[in-house]
Amino acid sequence: MAKRCYYEILGVEKAATEETIKKNYRKLAMLYHPDRNPDNREAEDKFKEAAEAYEILSDPAKRQRYDRFGHEGLKGSDFQGFSSFDDIFSNFNDIFSDFFGTRHQGRSRTRTSARPGADLRYDLTISFMDAAMGVAMDIDVAKNITCQECSGTGSEPGKKPIICSRCNGRGQVLQSQGFFSISSTCPQCHGHGQMITHPCPSCRGSGRTKITKTVNLKIPAGVETGSRLRLRSEGEAGENGGPNGDLYVFLDVEPHEFFDRQDDNLYCQISISFTQAALGTKVEIPTLTGSEKLKIPKGTQPGAIFRLKGKGISHLRGAGRGDQIIETVVTIPKDLTKRQEELLNEFASLE
Repeated sequence: MAKRCYYEILGVEKAATEETIKKNYRKLAMLYHPDRNPDNREAEDKFKEAAEAYEILSDPAKRQRYDRFGHEGLKGSDFQGFSSFDDIFSNFNDIFSDFFGTRHQGRSRTRTSARPGADLRYDLTISFMDAAMGVAMDIDVAKNITCQECSGTGSEPGKKPIICSRCNGRGQVLQSQGFFSISSTCPQCHGHGQMITHPCPSCRGSGRTKITKTVNLKIPAGVETGSRLRLRSEGEAGENGGPNGDLYVFLDVEPHEFFDRQDDNLYCQISISFTQAALGTKVEIPTLTGSEKLKIPKGTQPGAIFRLKGKGISHLRGAGRGDQIIETVVTIPKDLTKRQEELLNEFASLE
């Protein structure tokens, strides 16, 4: 049998707005809802027909294709109609929430009890040089892993959990209000959908045991305070076959007695005498990788700035390094010998 026009099904014009299409679909969904029309095959067909029409006309790309080529234009696309009510409720869950003020559950479904494990946080303090140069180290992390004795089932070997009699394995109990239902966590199984009657003696029914695991951590060069490293699957074990969580390591970098970091540049100060500043000299400058000779020209003034290119922090994202910025501090001697005073007085008279 040939399919009816989607616009005709929803009772809207071809130029109808998305809001009008949604509004009309709401009316039809309420009219032909299966909870309002039990065992009514005609109402079921109309409910599915309206859902299919809304699926196409609410999607701009699918609607444009349908407007140009009709039903033939939808063949071979990713949408081939709905196979069941559950399919419709799952696809339009948010839409039914808009219509009825709650998440619609559709037909009864068995709850999957697999749950992902929790993520873990580890705070780590490292030295300035380890942050600047990078380092590998081991850290001990306390976490829950899948119980080896019961393989995570929570039941003693040879026993299995039983289906919860209150929710029939869904983990949710439904309360009917007219033609829609509100679900809540089952108070008997606490949402698991099953009950453990013979708990594992090792994990006491939790399916997990606590251990301290040594984890190798590779800290890249260039990290700073507040940097976060992610180690996948090193968090808490999942429940009932669920995936492990992740481990997040938050770094705090200790200050350095000589270097001060700003972005990827290093700042430092060196002290020179007033005669070195006046006459010029060469001084050894500590760097991250050793030392460098720095030429101080004649007549250098207090606070003069010098730059060593590429001697700063490695860029955490991308190649290259920052620079090392050196500020000169000219020191004035507090105590002078008699001969030094004579020479300075002679210099002052010449000046």
